[in-house]
Amino acid sequence: METRVSAAGAHRLGLVLLLMAVSACGPTDAAPGPEPHARRSHALKDLQTSNGLSLNGLSLNGLSLNGLSLNGLSLNGLSTARFDTWFQTDPELHAAVMEYVVRCAAPAGVSRTYTSPSTGRTWSWMGALGLAPDWSNGAPATLAEQRIVSACLAAHVDKYALHISISVQGLSATGVAIPTTDWELMVYSDQEACFFGNLFNTEGVYAANDGRPLNERESTARACALSSKRDAEAQPCAPLMRVEHDCVRFCTLDASRRFYVSCTYNGITYPAITTRLLHSEIYTCGDGICQMTEQCGTGESYDNCGRDCGPCP
Repeated sequence: METRVSAAGAHRLGLVLLLMAVSACGPTDAAPGPEPHARRSHALKDLQTSNGLSLNGLSLNGLSLNGLSLNGLSLNGLSTARFDTWFQTDPELHAAVMEYVVRCAAPAGVSRTYTSPSTGRTWSWMGALGLAPDWSNGAPATLAEQRIVSACLAAHVDKYALHISISVQGLSATGVAIPTTDWELMVYSDQEACFFGNLFNTEGVYAANDGRPLNERESTARACALSSKRDAEAQPCAPLMRVEHDCVRFCTLDASRRFYVSCTYNGITYPAITTRLLHSEIYTCGDGICQMTEQCGTGESYDNCGRDCGPCP
């Protein structure tokens, strides 16, 4: 489901799941095809035809910015009158938020269901990444679960409310790695960003580039994740805050050096989520296509791209 909602001001988000598991099974490895092109086509087809569920760490982003700005969720779970009151104030938006909360927290193959006592309507959301096993099974969220789910939600934020395919890497709150295949790393070839923080309290949520920032000719719809230094300083994605350095400056890689297991910021060490991007999602002024992130003009920078978008009227 595609959500198109505007960004709101910075508020903190308090989230807890207290729901019954319908079924449980482990994540299913997608079988690699014989050729790289076939593997990529198969992966993207799966993503497009499986309601956006993650496959071996692949995920679709689309959580709108004000999805990170909501408060009012009860710490007693989804069966309370307080949750129902919050949910019914904007069911479409809040259902989109819960889609990503459950996707991050619960494992693949299980669903979480909420029935509104005030309306009788039922919503179901599918798990995918399994980052918070205790919380998603009904226990109070641990500090580690609060932080890793916060990082996962931040990784799914999209400035333009689009669904863009990304690869999600990291460890669950219990230290289990999100399954990843070699073909996934090959197809999602561009390192993108690291995410960390805590939306359950006042610590905030943060992102940094994983590798080089974009140059002045480059842009991407994933602007809250990968950006130029100039755009990072502008902070266009509040309440998600850009930090002043790249991930490598304050984050620790796992043993395989594939993703960051933690990032230390403001004196706090957080578990981290790392994302990778399809190279085609990075746009360049001069490639002959006027992308949604590019603007008309007379120059060659993405926001003054006469070569792709022509002169401004």
